[in-house]
Amino acid sequence: SFHIIGASMRTYLLEKSRVVFQANDERNYHIFYQMCAAREEKELLGLSLRESDDFIYTNQGNNPNIDNVDDVKEFKAFKEALKLLGFNDGDIGSIYKIMAAILHLGNVKISPGSGRGDSETSTVRDEDASLPVVASLLEVDEKLLRQWLCNKKVVARNDSYVTPLKAAEASQARDALAKCIYSNLFDWIVFQINKALKTSHKVNKFIGVLDIYGFETFEINSFEQFCINYANEKLQQQFNQHVFKLEQEEYIKEGIEWKMIDFYDNQPCIDLIESKLGVLALLDEECRVPKGSDKSWVDKLYDKCKKWEHFSKPRLSQTAFLVRHFADQVEYECDGFLHKNRDTVMEEQVVILKASKNKLVSDLFISEGKYKGPDTLGAPPARGGKLPPPSAAGNKKAHKKTVGSQFRDSLNLLMDNLNSTNPHYVRCIKPNDAKQAFMFDNTRAVQQLRACGVLETVRISAAGYPSRWTYHDFYVRYRVLCHSKDVKQGDYRKTCENIVARLIPDPDKYQFGKNKLFFRAGQVAYMEKLRSDKLKACGIMIQKNVKMWLYRKKYLRIQAATGTIQRWVRGHTARRKVTDIRRNRAAVKMQAVVRGWLQLKRYQKMRKLAIGLQAQIRAWRARREYGEMRRNKAALTIQTRVRGWLQRKRYQKSLRMIVMAQSAVRRHFAKKELKKLKIEAKSVNHQRELNKGLENKIISLQQRLTEAKEESKSLRSKVEKGAELSGELVKFKKTEEESKIKGNKIKELEEELRSVKAELAHETDEKVDLVTEKVRSEEEWANAQVVHKEEIGKLKEELENSKKLVESSSQIDPEQVSRLESEKTAIHQEYEQERIAYQKLLKDFNRLEMANENLQDEVNILRGGNMHNRTISNVSMTSSIMGEEDMSLRVGEEESAYGSVSGRSSLVSTLDRRDRDRQLESLTVLPENGQQDVGLMMKLQGALKEAHREKEALERKLEDIENSVAGAERQSAEILKLQELEIENGKLREDMGRLRLSVANQGTGEAGENEAAREMADQFEAMQEELDRRRAECLQLKTVLANVQLSGTVESGEPSSLMSEAGSGHGSAPEAEELLLAYETQKNVIQQLQASLNQERERAGTVEKELRAEVEKVGNLNRDQQAVIQTNMNKAPSNQTEAYMQHELTRLTGENFDLREKIENLNDSVKRLKRQLKTYMKKLQESGVGNIGDMDERDPDSTESDQTLPVILKKEAEYLGMLEYSKDQEEKLLKSIITDLKPRVASQMLPGMPAYIVFMLIRHLDHINDDKNVRSLIQGGISHIKKTIKKRGQTDIELKTLWLSNTLRLLHCLKQYSGEPQFQAESSAKQIEHCLRNFDLSAYRRVLSDIAVWIYQGITKVMEEEVQPGLVVALLEHEGIGGLSGDKPRPMRGRAGSTGNDLDTPTHLDPKEALDGLLTQLTRFHLVLQKHGLDPEIISQIFRQIFYYLCAGSLNNLLLRKDMCHWSRGMQIRYNIAQLEQWARDQNLEDTGSKVIDTLLPIIQATQLLQARKSEEDVPGICDMCDKLRVSQIIKILNLYTPADEFEERVSPAFVRKIQNKLQERAMEEAKNQVTLLMDTKFSFAVRFPFNPSNINFAELEIPQMYNNLPQLVRKV
Repeated sequence: SFHIIGASMRTYLLEKSRVVFQANDERNYHIFYQMCAAREEKELLGLSLRESDDFIYTNQGNNPNIDNVDDVKEFKAFKEALKLLGFNDGDIGSIYKIMAAILHLGNVKISPGSGRGDSETSTVRDEDASLPVVASLLEVDEKLLRQWLCNKKVVARNDSYVTPLKAAEASQARDALAKCIYSNLFDWIVFQINKALKTSHKVNKFIGVLDIYGFETFEINSFEQFCINYANEKLQQQFNQHVFKLEQEEYIKEGIEWKMIDFYDNQPCIDLIESKLGVLALLDEECRVPKGSDKSWVDKLYDKCKKWEHFSKPRLSQTAFLVRHFADQVEYECDGFLHKNRDTVMEEQVVILKASKNKLVSDLFISEGKYKGPDTLGAPPARGGKLPPPSAAGNKKAHKKTVGSQFRDSLNLLMDNLNSTNPHYVRCIKPNDAKQAFMFDNTRAVQQLRACGVLETVRISAAGYPSRWTYHDFYVRYRVLCHSKDVKQGDYRKTCENIVARLIPDPDKYQFGKNKLFFRAGQVAYMEKLRSDKLKACGIMIQKNVKMWLYRKKYLRIQAATGTIQRWVRGHTARRKVTDIRRNRAAVKMQAVVRGWLQLKRYQKMRKLAIGLQAQIRAWRARREYGEMRRNKAALTIQTRVRGWLQRKRYQKSLRMIVMAQSAVRRHFAKKELKKLKIEAKSVNHQRELNKGLENKIISLQQRLTEAKEESKSLRSKVEKGAELSGELVKFKKTEEESKIKGNKIKELEEELRSVKAELAHETDEKVDLVTEKVRSEEEWANAQVVHKEEIGKLKEELENSKKLVESSSQIDPEQVSRLESEKTAIHQEYEQERIAYQKLLKDFNRLEMANENLQDEVNILRGGNMHNRTISNVSMTSSIMGEEDMSLRVGEEESAYGSVSGRSSLVSTLDRRDRDRQLESLTVLPENGQQDVGLMMKLQGALKEAHREKEALERKLEDIENSVAGAERQSAEILKLQELEIENGKLREDMGRLRLSVANQGTGEAGENEAAREMADQFEAMQEELDRRRAECLQLKTVLANVQLSGTVESGEPSSLMSEAGSGHGSAPEAEELLLAYETQKNVIQQLQASLNQERERAGTVEKELRAEVEKVGNLNRDQQAVIQTNMNKAPSNQTEAYMQHELTRLTGENFDLREKIENLNDSVKRLKRQLKTYMKKLQESGVGNIGDMDERDPDSTESDQTLPVILKKEAEYLGMLEYSKDQEEKLLKSIITDLKPRVASQMLPGMPAYIVFMLIRHLDHINDDKNVRSLIQGGISHIKKTIKKRGQTDIELKTLWLSNTLRLLHCLKQYSGEPQFQAESSAKQIEHCLRNFDLSAYRRVLSDIAVWIYQGITKVMEEEVQPGLVVALLEHEGIGGLSGDKPRPMRGRAGSTGNDLDTPTHLDPKEALDGLLTQLTRFHLVLQKHGLDPEIISQIFRQIFYYLCAGSLNNLLLRKDMCHWSRGMQIRYNIAQLEQWARDQNLEDTGSKVIDTLLPIIQATQLLQARKSEEDVPGICDMCDKLRVSQIIKILNLYTPADEFEERVSPAFVRKIQNKLQERAMEEAKNQVTLLMDTKFSFAVRFPFNPSNINFAELEIPQMYNNLPQLVRKV
């Protein structure tokens, strides 16, 4: 169940000495030889490489080539491996440069100093060609490198000086530098490979492969052989413990008789090496001695280690020592031990490499410790639970750690890993030392076997039982070898004993353990042979029987085939004979038919020619007569047009002369009036500047006056409507005369009506029986439902009682509850982080996908040359965009099948503005002499409120009139219900007719009786059709009269007696008499209309008088205010009074906006009601009442005969809520639905209409079980959406909002109609019936969700780009509170350099208008989002992201501007942020629970910090208040804080330090998380799409005609 998901490598000891030295017949690392061999490659041309024999580091082994190995081919494989592991071209080139630099560094020749006394110095000759190459490859300073290769810096206590190095020391330093560079590069490559192979998934287990060192003993053994043999000692100890101990413990555990085998224990040798006074400890101690040497270290070994039996001193050498290892005794030479153990590189050389211009070279030494240390993939930690910490870069102590101590630590870590795992061993034996084929050295092989401990393992295998089986596995494997009598059910051991005793006679060859069965070598192979023989015999038996059965089946099949062939041949012979007979008869008949056909064609041809000749002659005569008539008619028309044109020209000329005379006179009077107004303006200009508020009030009153005039205009329109109704009455009189003529005909049909009514009464009785039966069933259902509700109530009571018992009996542990809550919070946060990471990946994926498409377009352009190809999709959209800009600020209206909802919301509510005004008034203090001004303002407010009361009274009157209209509409609705009942009655009659017809067709009598019954049925149907037509005519006339009476009732406000009089005669007189009675009441209707006209004239006059009185009142009020202003003009008001006036003006302006908004809402409601009325009229027309909706729009020139036509009743069909389309037109259909749809058109339809249409198409494909087209339709729709947004909606918020809404609606439909119970809680029974039946489309939900996330991110990006230019000006520089910032002017500063986040405006914005502009932008965004029916939760999430962007941008700018950090500016910014908060509350963004306003807390707390008192007692309060700010931000604001005036004290450093001490824990936590000073403006919250089911019934959904001619492409099913 597990699989490999990643890998990692670990380096325990890199053989760095091989870089600078190789023994005879050995090579350096292969990469050097590969680069030299492939020096002609393009990547290696500029590295100055030569043959490997030309470099000192590669020619010491005298064997540069390996048989059957091509270095050039290996180099190419190496290069491909680097690319495969993710190394970019820059890093690969840097690796080649570093490797070439190491080779050239070995060729740098260091010579002893020339001259007297220079034996202690060294130098690099100027003519040395290798050093400049090294400097250029490593990109370091050649001069410094030349200096520090031959010198070193000695640091004393307070001074440092440079001393030269000897030539030998300099060469060692050069080699140490080469080894250090190679080692760091090796560690970096291993680190990069581990990073590429690392996995982010959870690691369950791991498999470790360890390539261990072989035991080494040469003629001269040095420090490397010592470390390798030390590692082999540790590994051999672990091997002994694993193999010998575990094997023998297995036998003891199973109870097998076993003689213990002794094995070699090498723990004393290990203690000799790693104990406190061991070899490594003494070596490290000697390395720390200032003048330590190899000789002194060997002397210490002779003295301290002589007590160990594994240590000895050679007889003939004073510089070597002997160590007896488990494999052999090895003599080590001490020369170079100290130097190799130190492995030090001069600090000055490291500094030169750190300053390299090559990024990789610099990084290798700056981040040296980053690439070292363990990097395992699931290996357990060390025994103590801690891993050795990696050395920090730049720490000098890291260079002083010896190689021996590093190797010992890494080896201990390796042993801990091996002890915690289950190791397996593969022993490799070297056949000979000469590396020759087919040559085996027995002595050398035995020596290696003894060194590896294989001989002891062979002894255990020979004396023990290598093969072992559990009893169950042995029984399953060898069950075929025993008889049924040997099997003991339930006792596997007894069964196995019986099997083994019968098969193996020697009891010494096996042993029975407690749980396992043990065998000696060879026994299992013997039993396997017996088992294979048994199975082979059984297979032969099975094959024999199967082959017999197959051959018998083959024989029977051949026999049946032979009989079939004979039968078919005989049949074929008979059929051929019959065919000949039929062919002869057919030939005779064909000859007769052909001859007759030829004669017929000849006759028809002659007849056609005669008729054609006659037609040509007659047509020529007719055309001649027609041409003459047309010329006469044209002459008359020309004469008429010319005479009319002459008269119109004469009239227009006289009209222009009159207008010019009037204009001259009016211009004269206007100039006089203008001079007069200019004089008045000069005298009161100063007064108008001081009292702009009064002008605003006057303007508002003038606006009310214009509104009143508009109301009077509407009343006048109603009067005109009454005049039109009088014209309709004239038409009705004409119809009355025609109806009198038809009255006689109606009397003739009365007798037929009586007979039909009798039959109708019979059908009605039958219908009554059905209705009574239905009522009875409904009563039974209601009783059952009541019983069910009672049972539910009882169950609920029992559930509540059980809950109470559980709560009373159980005791909840508060600690457990808190722990569960904390775990829940942590899981939720982790889920949020995963969601954010996924959406970031999705964003990157979309960005890369878009870049890929752009590149593909460029490739296509390059391939296609200069061809100019333009399709419909890439045509310029300028016209559509210009048409849609007018709709951007329009209110979105959502129309559904059940009504419409207006989406307009107010900008700022009146109550909230009053609260804000109170807050502003609390900031200012009125002077004592300002009481008179306050009184004046209160009087003005009282007058304004009185005007409000008068306007509300007028509105109440208007509501009363509308209520009366609503009552009349209810009466018309009842009439429509009666008509629907008539339609149902017609359906029942049709059903009865079908029954009669079926009876007539299925009669059992004679043929004459059937014909009589059919004739009678036909006559009855004809009479029924005539009766229906007459009834429809009567119904139409009744409807016309009802509408006339309704309009008269509405206009006059008095009840009409028409319906009452008509109702009194219903049932007692025939329908013809009712019609005559209705016509006689027309006189009363006319009188009522005249009375209503008179009332409307009187009402208009009263309204005009009231408006004139109001104008006079306003004029008087204006004169009084002018007088007050004249008296107080010379007084100098204080700043507080001006602030009060300014706030009062702001409040009045807000109330004015509210009034305008109310008017707009009323207009919207009127438009909505009109639209609903049109919808209802359309439905009535479809249901059969065809002329009701045409009463107001009837053409006066229409013929009178049109009004008497019968109403055509439309049959209603039951739809399944599906749409069918032609599969060939799928691309055209998707283009009409998605690509060609404009947001302007979509806003006039039902929100989500495209999504509903696509889902109805999917439902039809699901209904017919068409899997292929379902996939094609969904994928094509997604593709069209993406293409539409990419081509037209990159910066179009409205288009993106449209398709985000429809994508989410389609996603909700896939969930709601998927059939899953969790999505059907709010679905109706009809919607549950519409669920998908055949397909599971849950896989496409994730695709649609990703598309929605992509569109959502695009919307937020466009909104952020639009609000970005005015962000800083609106929130930081806008001064909404007057009188605060005038005390201290702010210095002018460059806007472009104030911040690094590009938040400044490219052009100048007025700070006074910036905040209003920002709120207007946000309002426009909100209206666009609401227009297309986007869910409120999604809108809140979008504005949560926008508010975070506003907060981040403003706070980052505040942290970088010192001139903003004082208390007055903080108050201004807090006021601006409060405007944003108020706007969010007005838009109800907080109702969805998305915490939109909480994203502004950082900037709010920053303003509170600026305004807060900054004393030492306030430190705790400030720390608690600023919990959303980072510690670095708090300190930055306090350091930037500037006193607003000279009386305010600066923030003391002691106060800042106390804040830092208080917030120290938060600062440490932020340092761990690497929190920066500035907020991340590119951060994105995780978006969620909550499930929002629809209540739309697809069966009632109609596709509008405005939708790109879509009804022509689909058919409703």
